[in-house]
Amino acid sequence: MQYLLFRLYGPMASWGEIAVGESRHTARYPGKSAIIGLLSAALGIKRNNEEEQLLMQEGYAIAVQVFSHGTLLRDYHTAQAPRSVRNTSYRSRREELVSGKAYLGTILSSREYRTDALALVSVRELPDAPHTLQTIKSHLKKPKFHLYLGRKSCPLAAPLYPQIIEAGDYHEAFKAYEHKPMMPTGMASDGAVSHRDRYWLQVPDERYYYWQGEPSDFSVTLDLIRVQTRTRHDQPLSRDRWQFSPRQEHYFYDAGGEVCISPESE
Repeated sequence: MQYLLFRLYGPMASWGEIAVGESRHTARYPGKSAIIGLLSAALGIKRNNEEEQLLMQEGYAIAVQVFSHGTLLRDYHTAQAPRSVRNTSYRSRREELVSGKAYLGTILSSREYRTDALALVSVRELPDAPHTLQTIKSHLKKPKFHLYLGRKSCPLAAPLYPQIIEAGDYHEAFKAYEHKPMMPTGMASDGAVSHRDRYWLQVPDERYYYWQGEPSDFSVTLDLIRVQTRTRHDQPLSRDRWQFSPRQEHYFYDAGGEVCISPESE
């Protein structure tokens, strides 16, 4: 079976959770809505294209390997916005501030981010997939729209390095992915996160895995006692109205891994 894998890293990321009032929380890792949104942006699918967005979220299964959840950062945020006026809509931020000047007020919010988080994403085609993995891979290298990590203020800080891998399950695919160094080491990383990257990004030994489908989709030899199943509200229902439905997701924690060493000891 084929899997499309790519890397996500940036100094800041925000993986939206359920928003309540003025608080905008972030999950510890990218969910399906964020990943499908990134793929759709690369393919040039607009957010208000409900039909194409629905095909994307129903056409692919995803899994995430987290090397580092990063550090939580909270931002006290203020912004100007006009209050709602019947039969009035604004097509741009500029029109909001100019045409709605008489109605401007201040919005206060608390927004969360993850800093220096590093994750690897795996995408698998389902029977109704609208695009092949090879097509998506090509567009990840040359995206139609700008790609970012949850918010426009969170750009990518390292190449995605998309790779198509033939493997029996998600676990095999993650192990087969060839990591490229992000720090200028001049050395190959031999299929694993380089020691220098691990040191500077403070990547721990633990690994966290999240995937949808059946528990055995990750590994047929997995100890199912250690697998947890949880519900996330990140299944896109309507991108235009920002509505999401619940989705079952499996979680596995691996405490193993290499010892993180200083780059000076390489």
